[in-house]
Amino acid sequence: MGETSSTGHASELARVAWADGYRRFISVGGDGTSYEIVNGLFPLATSEEIPTLAFLPLGTGNSFLRDFTDRGVEHSTESLIAGHTRKCDVLRLTHRGGVLHYINILSIGFSADVATLRARRFSHWGEVGYQTAIFLCLARFRRRPFPLSVDGEGEIDRRPCLFLTFNNSKFTGGTMMIAPTAEVDYGLIEFVRWGPIGRVGLIRNLPGLYDGTHVKHPLAEVRKVRRVDFHLDAPVDVMIDGEVITLHCQTLDVLPGALNIVV
Repeated sequence: MGETSSTGHASELARVAWADGYRRFISVGGDGTSYEIVNGLFPLATSEEIPTLAFLPLGTGNSFLRDFTDRGVEHSTESLIAGHTRKCDVLRLTHRGGVLHYINILSIGFSADVATLRARRFSHWGEVGYQTAIFLCLARFRRRPFPLSVDGEGEIDRRPCLFLTFNNSKFTGGTMMIAPTAEVDYGLIEFVRWGPIGRVGLIRNLPGLYDGTHVKHPLAEVRKVRRVDFHLDAPVDVMIDGEVITLHCQTLDVLPGALNIVV
């Protein structure tokens, strides 16, 4: 068992533990802690030796676990005792500086702007912090293109949009159901795109972000894909499993069933 003391320390502890022969891990914290552990295990883990990750959700959002329960620590404790496991895909993002892995969500655009503001100014406000960041980001409302192509399609999508998300599970920001039909073991990326909706239209449709009905909006698109190729001219702010980073994204693909999770 290791206690973290700084950003990235959980990744280091996981790498060392894997090298020492450990294959079962528990994340005590929130989405950021499990994200660091996953990035310590991968790409070291292989299809011959699949790691197992359990959760004790003591963080702010704990979004990933909401796919399975809203009972938090109680459910996680019961799952640990019972040893309930299931396969989970791991999504792999290659960028100009290296490779990152995640199990929840990657977002670009307005949703990443909200996460960035929340992380910098409202990190201890919980769900209220997300709400506050949303409304402040409305004041500097930006809709812009993030050129990309999917599954080897030749055409590059350069349409302006409000946000793009690339999901392995349903929830983000605590209780926001961004990808209502995502499943962690489908071997696919749930790609959600919301086109250039106006400020008033977004405000009217904000409740839909919490129950998943936003995907029914005429400007929303949902696709299940295996690979995304980015054609960005410069680095962009992204939110990846609750962490805010500036990256020059290149490709995104799936490692099907690469992780066992205790849920």
